[in-house]
Amino acid sequence: MHMNGVLFFPVTPFDASDELNVGVFEEHLSRALAYSPGAVFPACGTGELHALDEPEYDTLVRVAAATVGGSVPVIAGTGGSVAQARSMARVAAGRGADALLVLPPYLVSAPQRGLVAYVQAVASASDLPVIVYNRGLATFTPASIAELLQDPRIIGVKDGVGDVAAVQQFTLAAARTDRDVLFFNGLLTAELSQRAYASIGVPLYSSAVFAMAPEVANSFYEAYVNGETARQDDLLTHFYEPLVRLRDRVPGYGVSLIKAGLRLRGLDVGSVRPPLVDPSPDDLRELERLLSVGMELAR
Repeated sequence: MHMNGVLFFPVTPFDASDELNVGVFEEHLSRALAYSPGAVFPACGTGELHALDEPEYDTLVRVAAATVGGSVPVIAGTGGSVAQARSMARVAAGRGADALLVLPPYLVSAPQRGLVAYVQAVASASDLPVIVYNRGLATFTPASIAELLQDPRIIGVKDGVGDVAAVQQFTLAAARTDRDVLFFNGLLTAELSQRAYASIGVPLYSSAVFAMAPEVANSFYEAYVNGETARQDDLLTHFYEPLVRLRDRVPGYGVSLIKAGLRLRGLDVGSVRPPLVDPSPDDLRELERLLSVGMELAR
């Protein structure tokens, strides 16, 4: 599976009655596709997978696959209980997804052999290849990743922990398989850490900013691939660092700020669902200021 460009994690729009807004979702996807993402990941963390029911999940994956139309890979999120994750895997396979991103299991802390078994159980539920999300309650050791990569159904790892030494061991384990394995930086606001990841052989990264301001995300990406460190530093200093400080004020702002940014830019994606909360008026004003700065820098 080939990916070239910023990895796009769309939000899930809801209307004023808290119902899935399919038309806005299609518009959200279409707007972002004009900026050539490397892949589209519907119903993942930014898409509030934790808050969706199965019919909503079914619709999101179906609409994403139809809207993308094969132009880039569509990787659907799956997670929660093992039964839920396996059910979502089967739905995604039937709705045109190209692969799955396996998010951490809900609430339960488990030993490494249990985490490996969880991923294998999800992988066995459909014919779709699987990308493992290394984060939170599903933090894998290098030995566990090496074991999982012996399974040809496991095609990649998204890292959301930030342990660069561990990720380096993941890539070394992949090299010993003689397979092409996808690795990407999945830390929140990954632009801030991507230079470190690139130095250990992880060139891809996800970008929540791409979902609300693809112009800014692509400006950074172009500077990154062209080695323009001064341009990267300018964006990091004046946009990304302040955005991270704003994001860290309230748990869940990693999602709700993105939805708020889309609303500020004229796309009514609605609010986040509980337990996430929308930004306060003061934080919304700061986000609006930062978007203005980012757009000016992107020009």
